[in-house]
Amino acid sequence: MNKNRNLFIIVLIALVNMLGYGIVIPILYAYSKKFGMSDFQNGLLFSIYSVCQFISTPVIGRLSDRYGRRPMLLISIIGTAVSFFTMAFAPSAAFLFIARAVDGLTAGNIPVAFAVISDSTKPDERAKSFGYIWAALNFGFVFGPAIAAFTVGLGLSLPFMIAGIITVVAVILTALYLPETNKHMSEVEHKKLFDLTRLWHTLFDPDLGEVFVITFVFFLAFSCALIYGFQPFTMKILKVSQTENAILFTIFGAIGLFSQTFLVGRVSETFGLKKAFSISILLTAIAMIVMFFSKTVTLFVFGMIILGLFNNIVQTLIPTILSQETDDRSQGSIMGVNASYQSIGMIVGPILGGAVATIAIPLPFIVGAALTIVCFFISFKVLRPGLKKESAF
Repeated sequence: MNKNRNLFIIVLIALVNMLGYGIVIPILYAYSKKFGMSDFQNGLLFSIYSVCQFISTPVIGRLSDRYGRRPMLLISIIGTAVSFFTMAFAPSAAFLFIARAVDGLTAGNIPVAFAVISDSTKPDERAKSFGYIWAALNFGFVFGPAIAAFTVGLGLSLPFMIAGIITVVAVILTALYLPETNKHMSEVEHKKLFDLTRLWHTLFDPDLGEVFVITFVFFLAFSCALIYGFQPFTMKILKVSQTENAILFTIFGAIGLFSQTFLVGRVSETFGLKKAFSISILLTAIAMIVMFFSKTVTLFVFGMIILGLFNNIVQTLIPTILSQETDDRSQGSIMGVNASYQSIGMIVGPILGGAVATIAIPLPFIVGAALTIVCFFISFKVLRPGLKKESAF
């Protein structure tokens, strides 16, 4: 019963956090124009979050191992709420940068949420539990932009206020109902909270290194193809309208919601964790290739459906594999390190996508596919037989 309650609360936290994110991101560009920001300055505004997140997530993850999951979740979600309200009432562009930096520096709630699930469930239950979290994230990504669309006409700052209020709900839920799940706080060795050298060395860890490499390369590919490449391709090559583009994003989120709610557990149980992981990576690459060659919206949507189904399985199985390859005392640290590599990929990916798109607009998809195929071959080396070892970070 306690396990189910923890899962329910964590899923709600993930949902309200992504609702807030989904409300803000579609209108942040237009909102920043209110302050006269250039496109280059907008690029910096979007990237500062990922840069700060890269620094903060391993720190928050390690602190959650040392001092508990609950206080770190509270700090993280409060930071997000402060960020949204700061943007809503920002008197100048500088405050937008401050708000995004604060949100990034406290952006450790999802890795810590994964650690709570690792604390509360058996290894063979984690794929399904992580799938529920990703499903909640996708649910928020589907309905967050819809909330923004209905409210932005009443005032550009109103969606930010709504996002802040929703995030405060997550703070209250965590404070009132989530118990501390970390039972190994006294056993954690006191190391540096952020150690770039150790972060680099984790890539060569015999148990975890390949998974971290896959995280970095996979999110690099995803952000190259989807975060940057999606909108230029649909609007300039397929000639869809902004409204139709928003519908495509909603479809993609809905497919991800279906995948993580109904497919992750079944696929991993049917094929086994390792085979399901490799197959899903390969199908993600194939989907990007289909999108690259698309000359019609119908073919593009077909590729997008494949991508939505199997990309989400990969994203769910990465923390599942890490949780099984790591000792119970280091779950928060490992999820934080993984999120750092994800952040690096999300920082570099759009830059790479923008660079190759100057040659040809469809190129981000084929570059993303090539990088994903690299992940496919690396995936053969994960989940090798052996005992768990203590985290190298």
